[in-house]
Amino acid sequence: MTITNGKPNQAGNNKRRTGSTVRGKCLCGSIEFEVADSPRNLYQCHCSLCRKQSGSAANAAFIVSEDNLSWKTGEELISSYVKPTGFRSNFCSRCGSPVPNFIGKTAFVWVPAGLLEDPVSLKIALHLFVGSRASWEPKPTTGIQYEEMPAIAEVMAQLHSDTGN
Repeated sequence: MTITNGKPNQAGNNKRRTGSTVRGKCLCGSIEFEVADSPRNLYQCHCSLCRKQSGSAANAAFIVSEDNLSWKTGEELISSYVKPTGFRSNFCSRCGSPVPNFIGKTAFVWVPAGLLEDPVSLKIALHLFVGSRASWEPKPTTGIQYEEMPAIAEVMAQLHSDTGN
């Protein structure tokens, strides 16, 4: 296991944005970001890594293209923990809040929904790794459920769908 400090490489942060934008920030407010063209839906991941990273039964998040994320303040305060498997958790070095980070070596960024500031009308449309949920967590009764991780293209399509199904 390795722990690294420093800011992640966030190429494309200064590109002009169009469409709906949502803002988010960490618990202490030191790290702020904007997401352009945000999705209409969220997913919840029930895997053991996301449970440990979030401290809850599942995390609620969405995924965007790196071009749709821009850091406003505090990018230099981002610290990272990376498991040997490649699982990465970026967090604020002041308050410990999870913050957006790249998904593996893709051009996609994971954005935790709990950081959003703006009133948004999002719903949980997908449940990932339902087969790995905690023994004390009931099986979800809404949304599309996947025992494991589907292809990223399928997740992205559902997150941006009008119906979420």
